[in-house]
Amino acid sequence: MVFWSRMKSRFWLGGIILLLVFNAALLIRAAAPASDDSGYPNAAVFSRALMLIRQDYVDDKKISYKDLTYAALRGMLSGLDPHSQFMDPQDFKGMQDDTRSEFGGLGVEVAMRDGNLIIVAPMEDTPGFKAGLMSGDQILKINGVSTDKMDLADAIQKLRGEPGEVVTLTILRPSTKEFKDYPIERAIIKVDSVKDARLLDIGDPDGYKIGYARITQFNEPTAQDLSKKLDELQAKGMQAFILDLRNNPGGLLNSAIDVCGQFLPPNQMVVYTEGRVVSQRRIYRTAENGRQRPRFPMAILINGGSASGAEIVAGALKDLNRAILVGETTFGKGSVQSVVQLPDGSAIRLTTAKYYTPSRQVIHEKGVSPTIRAIMTAEQERQLFLSRREDVSTEAEKKELANFRDTQLERAVDALKGVMVFAQRTPEASSKAAGGPQ
Repeated sequence: MVFWSRMKSRFWLGGIILLLVFNAALLIRAAAPASDDSGYPNAAVFSRALMLIRQDYVDDKKISYKDLTYAALRGMLSGLDPHSQFMDPQDFKGMQDDTRSEFGGLGVEVAMRDGNLIIVAPMEDTPGFKAGLMSGDQILKINGVSTDKMDLADAIQKLRGEPGEVVTLTILRPSTKEFKDYPIERAIIKVDSVKDARLLDIGDPDGYKIGYARITQFNEPTAQDLSKKLDELQAKGMQAFILDLRNNPGGLLNSAIDVCGQFLPPNQMVVYTEGRVVSQRRIYRTAENGRQRPRFPMAILINGGSASGAEIVAGALKDLNRAILVGETTFGKGSVQSVVQLPDGSAIRLTTAKYYTPSRQVIHEKGVSPTIRAIMTAEQERQLFLSRREDVSTEAEKKELANFRDTQLERAVDALKGVMVFAQRTPEASSKAAGGPQ
């Protein structure tokens, strides 16, 4: 009897407290305007829902405070944008491990767009690239599991893992409406970022020497490697230069800034960030002791697979009249994520700012538009990917590549030749080649 008496007392006391809290919330809510965004009334709504779930939900194994809080945080962060996310302690530790060491993966940069998991670009010489994945491909399933309800963090976790394991991706290619399964073996991802540096064979009777180099992604040695290639091309008499950033998914921000420093004056603003608070305002500049190169005419090739760091480089050199852009509008991935650890070892990754080009053009969800628009067909894009593979061996593939024309590269060559002809005819314009004064 004493036991039941105590239980009844606790029950009534708890009920009275909940009733008082609930009634107080109702009174505050009634007194507040409909558009009120103050904390307490909304926190009371959340608390009431939490209480009802713990009280009435059928499965008591799913209603611990920790599980419900983590689920709420996941929904809260994923509802903001595709790049904000909640990480439980295990996920957060995995993210830290990935940034400190090598990891096994497929070599594809992925993002969420309109609720779909898509490939921004496959990195050259990686398993995903060799398998034939392309920019814009939509990942429908990972190892048979639908990506419909996956957030970006879940998808990346499933794509990464032990090297040597096979991951099967079910792909929809929007350009051809083709569905296909791609079994791909994970590998340690190491990519040479500067490739194919050479003087182009343009068959020009006037003897113009146009250099070319391709950056596949931005990592620590990229700017240094590019500098060496530019030295070699200048030693061969290069008069103009084409930088190919097509299907470059980005990489390290500082590397992208340093690449800009190869073509811009020292201490030149390249990009800046802005958020809701003053602390998120930050300006990124080229190095103060940067080396000055001749102001040769320059073009940059871009497409829908150019993202993040590639967009920063393209946007800066376009805004500062240092290069013309040829191709298609870039992907539009230009936001800053800050990672904040929470008291229990979990963390949130929160979008806190956006990148802006020197002329205050926002990159995120807008992309960088070309100076000269040159569109490739789906077949030409497939041939472009094929031309960059090192394992082309079949006679059919070799024959196909023999007839391939890189129309975007051709447009860039024509544009630079026009700039050089104009500069020769009007010497006073030579300092303004490829866009005018800095």
